[in-house]
Amino acid sequence: MRMSKVKVLFLPDQVTVEVEQGTSLLKAAAVAGISIKSTCGGAGTCGKCLVQVKEGEVRVDSTRNLSPAQQKQGMVLGCQAFAISDVTVEVPADSRLRRHQVLIGELEQPDLGDFPFEPLLRTVTLDLTPPTLDDITVDSQRLLAALAVQGYQPVHLPLRLLQRLPEDLRTAMWKVDVIMSLTDCGWQVIAVEPNNPGKERFGLAVDIGTTTVVVSLHNLANGQTVARAGTYNLQAQYGDDVISRMIHATENKDGLTELQQAVVKTINDLIRQIEKETQINREDIYGLVAAGNTTMSQLFLGISPKYIRLEPYIPTISSVAAVDAAEIGVKIHPRGMVYLIPSVASYVGGDITAGVLATRLTDAEEITLFIDIGTNGEMVLGNRDWLVTCACSAGPAFEGGGITFGMRAMEGAIERVKIDSSTGEIEYKTVQDAKPIGICGSGLIELLGQLRRAGLIDRTGKFTDQVQTDRLRERDGEKEYVLAWAKDSGSGKDIVITESDIKNLIRSKGAVYAGVRSLLRAVDLPLEAIDRIFIAGGFGHYLSIPEAVEIGLLPDVERDKYAYVGNTSLKGAQLALLSVSAWHRARQIGEMMTYIELSAGNTFMDEYVSALFLPHTDLTQFPSVKG
Repeated sequence: MRMSKVKVLFLPDQVTVEVEQGTSLLKAAAVAGISIKSTCGGAGTCGKCLVQVKEGEVRVDSTRNLSPAQQKQGMVLGCQAFAISDVTVEVPADSRLRRHQVLIGELEQPDLGDFPFEPLLRTVTLDLTPPTLDDITVDSQRLLAALAVQGYQPVHLPLRLLQRLPEDLRTAMWKVDVIMSLTDCGWQVIAVEPNNPGKERFGLAVDIGTTTVVVSLHNLANGQTVARAGTYNLQAQYGDDVISRMIHATENKDGLTELQQAVVKTINDLIRQIEKETQINREDIYGLVAAGNTTMSQLFLGISPKYIRLEPYIPTISSVAAVDAAEIGVKIHPRGMVYLIPSVASYVGGDITAGVLATRLTDAEEITLFIDIGTNGEMVLGNRDWLVTCACSAGPAFEGGGITFGMRAMEGAIERVKIDSSTGEIEYKTVQDAKPIGICGSGLIELLGQLRRAGLIDRTGKFTDQVQTDRLRERDGEKEYVLAWAKDSGSGKDIVITESDIKNLIRSKGAVYAGVRSLLRAVDLPLEAIDRIFIAGGFGHYLSIPEAVEIGLLPDVERDKYAYVGNTSLKGAQLALLSVSAWHRARQIGEMMTYIELSAGNTFMDEYVSALFLPHTDLTQFPSVKG
């Protein structure tokens, strides 16, 4: 039986899409290319996907998170409202996913260090002897023999290439550029093209983050960085964190396909952006190396993450042979290849392997703690002789999830705060200096530290009466602190943080610190044994180390032990793209790391409970933090 179709008009975009009757307004918006916030992935719990039905009939399954006044105005949650007839819907600015503050970095050249420049994808120029009646060697063997003389063997010629080979060789008058990619079994020929000394060929390094995606384009002849671009991961419309996306992928009919297509579209859009900026043809990009967490890697390939989520938390793959870009929809050269940096375990992925590669942890005697703070809080401890790793579920709070006015680092997000301890008044800075509409992770960490230092909250996160200020009030039986009054905000609403928000933040910071302590206990080392602490990732770039120590998120050690190392996921992908030796080292690192499953045993939970105070139950672990 065919389903009836209905039309949904979105305002103020003036975009109309036709969908099946009974489609949620959230899904219809995705079809229309309109990205709406959905922290919970469409479960109806976050209340972020608020839209207004102007005309038409919708079925509303839940009014949770909606006030009577909002319902009277026709406001609905996009994930809980389903189009029954043709409808007109207005999407408020507050409900839209805005452009993120993406850490792209400078257009610097990759530091290969001791790794030789020997890209995974390379061009070999051959001047073949044409066949004659006296030399009837078959075309494929003629090509393979010439490559063997150059030191390339074994070499695989795929069927799609063999089908074109006779014409390609003869059209080129037997002088050809052979573009090859490294595989687990040797080399594979991607293309045979007429020799063109002036033609430039390129490769991409890609960081597939849960929140953002960043790409870097490199000349395969010299490794030069040609362009870089980044944006938010379009998967965000299906949930802010990996768990929400796992649920969407496994519990919705087309969920896996939607998520795979969303991340591929994100990458293709960035390729298109670079194409416009540089005038480089996408078909001159012959391959890419991508790094992402385990779930992002599987979703990119269209592999279900179902069993990553379920005990005993087993991924489908840790590493995978190079795959055809066209097979997964990446729009580069039609026969281009895609490589993935290997993962370690369910919640320690290729982005962490790439980070260890980029920071050369395995080259140093010093004991280093590498931390990538996000929804999972992945970390690695060790040196050139040993590595242990774990991931703690910090939750989405540091990326704005589960916080009343939490948001990612987008325009209008409060990212810096300072509170006067005598008056309780606040000063803040927002992304792009826009009017505030919420607060992002770096702002939340500073806020928590500032509230505690000013005496506005106690060590458990509860508000106190120590400072008299109009900003501290009680609404609906819960205390809250006003960050920005409605007259000053970009949404016309008071921007607040509640006691429940603070509890969520304390749980998140407690999970990260408990992960550090658990790793140390696993190898029976004191905190003082750590020589260096590397903070990685886009979020880490905006993190205030003193404030992070103040709230007990990071260890209280000498500040000169801390170093921000940037987007090491992208840096590691660049190294692997440009050096076969680095690619092999990444695989070795993945095998070298010992994964500690924190859900096994009581160590993590004991540490976690102790960390649910500001900064900690045991104040001797934070000697520099007063009171």
